[in-house]
Amino acid sequence: MDTILTINNLNKRFKSVHAVNNVSFEIEKGNVYGILGPNGSGKSTTLGIILNVVNKTSGSYAWFGGSMQTHEALKKVGAIIERPNFYPYMSAYDNLKLVCKIKGASYSKIEEKLELVGLIERKDSKFRTYSLGMKQRLAIASALLNDPEILILDEPTNGLDPQGIRQIRDIIRQIAATGTTILLASHLLDEVEKVCSHVVVLRKGVVLYTGTVGGISAESFFELKAYDNSLLAAALTDYSAVSSIQEREGFVIVNTNQPVASADLNRYLAEKGIYLSHLVQRKQSLEEQFLQLTSKQTH
Repeated sequence: MDTILTINNLNKRFKSVHAVNNVSFEIEKGNVYGILGPNGSGKSTTLGIILNVVNKTSGSYAWFGGSMQTHEALKKVGAIIERPNFYPYMSAYDNLKLVCKIKGASYSKIEEKLELVGLIERKDSKFRTYSLGMKQRLAIASALLNDPEILILDEPTNGLDPQGIRQIRDIIRQIAATGTTILLASHLLDEVEKVCSHVVVLRKGVVLYTGTVGGISAESFFELKAYDNSLLAAALTDYSAVSSIQEREGFVIVNTNQPVASADLNRYLAEKGIYLSHLVQRKQSLEEQFLQLTSKQTH
């Protein structure tokens, strides 16, 4: 697997604020990475450093295995880290022609990218007539004109209505399907869970988790119900694999410290004379895992 970006022990201080605190992770070709964290967690600062618009305090990063200087490497990167900024009285097509001149890209790319983001029918409309969602989609088209190896997006759905959010997410999936690597920063758990294959969880500038989205939400729990839930909960206190038991909304929620088969749990309870009316094994959502991770960080 080709490594697109390597970040090692990256730090950024703004006077007393340690905005990026010893951050390390790798971006590999062909995946969709989410940098997930609440506002002020250091996501945008990290992106600014790797895009050479914010100076790091210490640490290092290398594009494409360190085979080229940052300014050369950035020619293979497409990025949107601020609100789209185009000429309001020019058409979408003419705005993208200007971007092509700056990037040295062929005009032939313009219609292809407008088609991808669903704006081909509005290519001759002035930018000022575009909705916020359309402006964001035009910005994505602009970032793709040079066929970058990686597309970087900072909070791509911020401020959009539900339809606009869905359109952006669909476009991200389409771009990823072409093999383009994507790195997006978001404070929305739902966004990362729906479009990303990998996630870096940041809080107060510190990496709390890095790995697959499936890996962070791999823990499972049982949702149980019986005629008498208090007897059910009492019977489970002797089951060696059970790590915690709580009653919630009429169910007994059981977490385990090792893999347990539903059939084994059911059999154990039946032998104790407790017959279940409800047994479902659920995976913890990314939201639950995220809240657990961030609550463990004490500083």
